[in-house]
Amino acid sequence: MSANEIGGLCISQSVKIPREPRTGEFDKIIRRLSENPNARVVIIFANEDDIRRLLQAAKKANQTGHFIWVGSDSWGSKISPILNQEEMAEGAVTILPKRQSIKGFDRYFISRTLENNRRNIWFAEFWENNFQCKLSRHAVKKGSGIKKCTNHERIGKDSSYEQEGKVQFVIDAVYSMAHALHNMHKDLCPGNVGLCSKMDTINGTLLLKYIRNVNFTGIAGTPVVFNVNGDAPGRYEIYQYQIVNNITEYKIIGHWTDQLHLDTNEMQWPGESQEVPSSICSQPCRPGQRKKTVKGIPCCWHCENCDGYQYQADTYTCKMCHFDLRPNANHTGCDAIPVVKLEWSSPWAVIPVLIAVLGIMATVFVVATFIRYNDTPIVKASGRELSYVLLTGIFLCYATTFLMISTPDVVICSLRRIFLGLGMSISYAALLTKTNRIYRIFEQGKMSVSAPRFISPASQLVITFSLISVQLLGVCIWFGVDPSQAIIDYEDQRTANPKMARGVLKCDISDLSLICLLGYSMLLMVTCTVYAIKTRGVPETFNEAKPIGFTMYTTCIVWLAFIPIFFGTSQSAEKMYIQTTTLTISVSLSASVSLGMLYMPKVYVVLFHPEQNVPKRKRSLKAVVTAATMSNKFNPKGGLRPNGEAKSELCESLETQDCVEGGESCEGL
Repeated sequence: MSANEIGGLCISQSVKIPREPRTGEFDKIIRRLSENPNARVVIIFANEDDIRRLLQAAKKANQTGHFIWVGSDSWGSKISPILNQEEMAEGAVTILPKRQSIKGFDRYFISRTLENNRRNIWFAEFWENNFQCKLSRHAVKKGSGIKKCTNHERIGKDSSYEQEGKVQFVIDAVYSMAHALHNMHKDLCPGNVGLCSKMDTINGTLLLKYIRNVNFTGIAGTPVVFNVNGDAPGRYEIYQYQIVNNITEYKIIGHWTDQLHLDTNEMQWPGESQEVPSSICSQPCRPGQRKKTVKGIPCCWHCENCDGYQYQADTYTCKMCHFDLRPNANHTGCDAIPVVKLEWSSPWAVIPVLIAVLGIMATVFVVATFIRYNDTPIVKASGRELSYVLLTGIFLCYATTFLMISTPDVVICSLRRIFLGLGMSISYAALLTKTNRIYRIFEQGKMSVSAPRFISPASQLVITFSLISVQLLGVCIWFGVDPSQAIIDYEDQRTANPKMARGVLKCDISDLSLICLLGYSMLLMVTCTVYAIKTRGVPETFNEAKPIGFTMYTTCIVWLAFIPIFFGTSQSAEKMYIQTTTLTISVSLSASVSLGMLYMPKVYVVLFHPEQNVPKRKRSLKAVVTAATMSNKFNPKGGLRPNGEAKSELCESLETQDCVEGGESCEGL
């Protein structure tokens, strides 16, 4: 036998029975046959003794009822192979060549005796076995119960007799040889009696040709012919060994004459079951599983799941789905991965939007108040031009939240690039200009009575817009190198479980690009913080030095908290939501800190304490600087006093924002 698939029949194991089996050989064969418990049918081509020993080994291994035996004609309907192990053989299907009893042979064989059949050298042995006797007196042992043969025994009278089933085929075989020799003699020795010279030495190949060409009616009345392969037509009777009510029998269940004729209603399986037992080398694989063939046995396989993002491409292959697809529920195909974005109704969006809306309302309120009281001392003392620039930056910081939550497309992504860093750049450029102006004024006051350069409102605006233009220039270069676009990122939420995989609709701004976009604003923020620290000794009554300092300290804390949260969640499945929310809230908090610390106190005074919104005494810048310088010369330790009281007069004069020297306005100092 070979391990392959022929006509739908798969052979899982092919085992050879040795000619001289050693002890335990059949136990080993049964273990081999049991390796695949799904393959239950065993087809046996063996002699009677090997069949009997194989059944004994199966019984010893407690496999009764497991194996379904299919025996060749060497088993047929014989009792000897299954003697004392009938339950083990229950359900066995065997075959025998279809035969007829030859009555002439019965008359001949019954008449045979030791005297008239001396030419058969095996007949004496048959005589002893058939009549349970010994021909030699010396072979008879006392007490053995075996008698001496009398030669008066008769076959069929003193013993049971049944014609051997192959008698018909033996007779037909002899006649086939005779017909072949006769036809060969007619062709090679025409008209001669006896052998001629051409047949003196028989050519076996030529004789075989004549044997295959014979065509006559056999002893049983059936035609004897051979096909091109030298095989006679198959005519078989099919038996099944059954146990019904403890009665055993070989029951005919069908026959083969050119084709199979099987009466399945007559079949019965172990345990008197009518259900045909299943015997298969491998169970069919479920949908979404591929067959992995067993080496050397192509019709046997193991089933392997197409797992992860694989799908069953064909019977033996699993393939990966396309990057934008995921396998369906049973992994037989691929479906599109759902695309998600930050929705306005999401809790991750509601909180930033609420903060932004409140911030925009507060910013508009401050701007309206400043416009309404534009010419009052407190508004003028704030440096009106830079104040409006700063408020514009604060407004853009809040407005950025709406751009970050809106559905990404080319326009939205472009606006994000422009305004995400622009609002902060405007805010911190204005604050940096203010802190730098204050620092330069007081550093100049230490060394000279002349005013520092570029402290006028126009100069301050030029400096501020110059700083802002750097941010805009960087964004323009970015647009030129890498045009903005919206993409669907399928790797961001490509989870181990394909069911949870999502594509993220977002702008093509990487984390590194985002940091670069905000990097310039952070540089302005850090520089402004440095100047805020340098001007921390300025009197509290001077301009906005102290509020700016507190604003920058708080802003630094906000952004120091933002960085670890932003990058610490880069591997999270909720990355898109957490990072967007964190970024928008951080930008809004930065704007809120500036708005709250720099402008809300002024609005409060303007609206609720108008009596404090009055101009202070006016002195020329030259006089004030001279006084501050002389104070430093006569009292060098004054600069070490808390809050810089030694410079209070200078500060108070500068704070009025209305001094005039030589016709030049000092407003906005």
